Amino acid sequence: MNKIIKPMEFFIFWSRWLQAPLYLGLIIAQGVYVYQFMHELGILVTKAGSLSENEVMLIVLGLIDVVMIANLLIMVIIGGYETFVSRLDLEGHPDQPEWLSHVNAGVLKVKLAVALISISSIHLLRTFINAAQTDDRVIIAQIAIHASFLISAIAIAYTDKIMMQTLTVSHATKH
Repeated sequence: MNKIIKPMEFFIFWSRWLQAPLYLGLIIAQGVYVYQFMHELGILVTKAGSLSENEVMLIVLGLIDVVMIANLLIMVIIGGYETFVSRLDLEGHPDQPEWLSHVNAGVLKVKLAVALISISSIHLLRTFINAAQTDDRVIIAQIAIHASFLISAIAIAYTDKIMMQTLTVSHATKH
């Protein structure tokens, strides 16, 4: 029986590498966001004199939105790869992100939830700036979605806190 189980376990463990192409795909998606950012920045710079204050603010909020989504992608790419595929050999690298030294699935979920709330906040602010041209139902729906993100993030953070306390207590009782 061990002749079957051992190779199967190695194969199951190896299967984590199937996620590597997914992370590479997210890197390509980030390249698309870089292109979008540069395109929007070009519009802002070349048409700055003919844009209203609201138009400038909306373009700048769009740029911030792209940056926040790019940050989210980096967290998923680096944190997900480090957590689920393989350790990154970055020991002593001067550019190693501070958060990477204590990343785990729980921390990653909380960071992603906060990033989603931030992105949702930018979208909501853009909607409020354009409130006169936006249907009330759309505004209410966006507020409800944002509130759902907030409640979900609080629930995720609280659950992670409880799990960490449980792990600490169970670890302490073993020693």
